[in-house]
Amino acid sequence: MNLAFIPSPSTGVLHLGPIPLRGYAFCIILGVFVAVWLGNKRWVARGGKPGTVADIAVWAVPFGLVGGRLYHVITDYQLYFVEGRNWVDAFKIWEGGLGIWGAIALGAVGAWIGCRLRGIPLPAWADALAPGIALAQACGRWGNWFNQELYGRATDLPWAVEITDGPNRVAGTYHPTFLYESLWCVGVALLVIWADRRFKLGHGRAFALYVAAYCLGRVWTEYLRVDEAHLILGLRLNVWTSIVVFVLAVVYLVLSAKLRPGREETVEPDPDAVAGAKDGDGAAEEGKAGDGDAKSDAKLDAFAAAKAAAKLDAKSDTEADAETRADTEGDADGKDAGDKAGAAEAKKL
Repeated sequence: MNLAFIPSPSTGVLHLGPIPLRGYAFCIILGVFVAVWLGNKRWVARGGKPGTVADIAVWAVPFGLVGGRLYHVITDYQLYFVEGRNWVDAFKIWEGGLGIWGAIALGAVGAWIGCRLRGIPLPAWADALAPGIALAQACGRWGNWFNQELYGRATDLPWAVEITDGPNRVAGTYHPTFLYESLWCVGVALLVIWADRRFKLGHGRAFALYVAAYCLGRVWTEYLRVDEAHLILGLRLNVWTSIVVFVLAVVYLVLSAKLRPGREETVEPDPDAVAGAKDGDGAAEEGKAGDGDAKSDAKLDAFAAAKAAAKLDAKSDTEADAETRADTEGDADGKDAGDKAGAAEAKKL
C-alpha cells in the first residue's frame, strides 16, 4: 500500500457561481499569460517596443490552439472516429488533447502573419518568446492532472499520482508524467535564458535550443506513458516525432551559427523612422515626378521655340522672295520703259 502520493482533484471543474472554470482551460490560459509576460520583458530588453509580443500573440495563440487540437485528433483519431465513439467529442478541447507539435507548427504560421504586419523578423520574436513557451508548457501540463490523463506506468514511489476509476482508466498510483514534463520545461526555460545571456543567441537559435532541449525530455516522459498511442517499430509516434524534430533543431543551430553569427542589431524598426522613410520616399517620388514634368516642359518649350523660329525663317524667306520678285519686276518695267523711250526718239529722228 502506498502511504504517500499526489492526490488527483475530485473534479476538473471549479464553479465561480454559475460560471464553470475548467482546470485544463485555466492552466492553458495561465501559460499564455506567463509566456507573453516573459516574452515582452525579453523583447523590450532586445530593443523592441512594449506590447509587440502581445500583439503578435493575438495571431499566434488561436493558430496554435487549432494546430494543437488538429494534431491530437489526427494522431489519435481512434478516440473519435471509430465505432462506438462520438466524432463531436473532437471539438471538446476543454476535455484535454492538445499536441505540442501541431501547436508550435501552426502557431508559427500565426506568428509569421503578425510579424509581417508589424515588419518584424520572426526568428527574433521567436527567440524572445522561447523560454516563455517552455514555461507555458510547464503550466499547461497541470491541466492533465486536473483531467487525470497522460500518466505513466504504475509505481509506488512517494511522488506517484493517484488516479481514480473513470473512463479509460483504472484506479491506482502511477508515474506523474505531467509533473516530470512540467519540471523539465522549467529547466528548459532556465537553460535558454542562461545560454542566451552567455552566447548572445540570435536569428532563431534560442528558439531552436528550446525545441532541441524539450524534445530530449519528451522522449523519456513519453516512454513512461501508458495511454493508447500508435507504435512505429515498437516506439510511440511522439517519440519518433521528438527524434526527428530534435535532429532538425540541432542542424539549424549549427548551420545558423556558421551562416549568421551573432544576433540581430535591430529587432523592431522605429515607427517614426519608418514614417520618415516613407515620407522621404514619397518626396523622392514627387521630386522625380517634378523632374519629369520639368523635362517635359523644357521639351515643349524647345519645340515651340523651334517652331517659332521655323515660322520666322519661312516668313523671312517669303519676304525675301517678294523683294526679289519686286526687284525683278522693277527691272523689267524699267527695261520696257527704256525700250519705249528709245523707240520714241528713233521716230523723231
